[in-house]
Amino acid sequence: MANYTAADIKALRERTGAGMLDVKKALDEAEGNTDQAIEIIRKKGLAKAAKREGNTASEGLVAVKIEDSAAGQVATMVELNAETDFVVKNENFLALAESVLESAAAAGATDAESALAAPSGEATVADTIAAQGATMGEKVVLRRVVRVEGPKVTAYLHKTAKDLPPSIGVLVVTDETAEPVAKDVAQHVAALAPQYLTREDVPADVVDKEREIARERSIAEGKPEAALPKIVEGRLNGFFKEAVLVDQPLAKDTKTTVGKHVAATGGSLIGFERFRVGN
Repeated sequence: MANYTAADIKALRERTGAGMLDVKKALDEAEGNTDQAIEIIRKKGLAKAAKREGNTASEGLVAVKIEDSAAGQVATMVELNAETDFVVKNENFLALAESVLESAAAAGATDAESALAAPSGEATVADTIAAQGATMGEKVVLRRVVRVEGPKVTAYLHKTAKDLPPSIGVLVVTDETAEPVAKDVAQHVAALAPQYLTREDVPADVVDKEREIARERSIAEGKPEAALPKIVEGRLNGFFKEAVLVDQPLAKDTKTTVGKHVAATGGSLIGFERFRVGN
């Protein structure tokens, strides 16, 4: 007879989230040794998680941490995914997301790969996610991580459903002068999803392709040859207004652009990052 009590079973269930029968079997196998029982439960859980590798983790949340730095402020943003919204709003998943964010920020992680390798207690973030995913019975994935730094970093988190955690996260980097309008910009980025900060940030091959598309479209519409250059450039400008943040009409006041809204402060918009769960 293994040497353990009902209190041991209860404590192990709380620590691992495993069912009573699984806990009792693990304690029996470990002859009452709690640490060995935890290892057995994790191994069995990880085996179950491996079977779910083909499943899609399309639900999730975005979380942000901003700290002071030598350059002003530094922010870390993570996207953590699971398979169902039921798990995503669970307290254990929310706690896991906070733990992953803290570990990623402490390690100065700049992408998912470096975050997964970061220390998390006595293990790594990857180990922690795998173990917790097994306990939850779902595939859990750290999809994206980004780290930005600048004089001022403003974050905006948006919920697309009231009963779920934020699924859109935005970081906006400005100088101190432009900080008062940074939230306007962040909310705009959340809604309009710009691809680039300025026209200069658009890759040359993307511009060439858009110009080619505009020309072919104009020819197909029967536009006169002499007018093509002007028409093509006009359509290219239309592309910039859709894809480039500073050229987009400001969401809260479409009579101006994001660039002009920031310029009115006398400050500068330095950069931005946007995560939307699953996109």
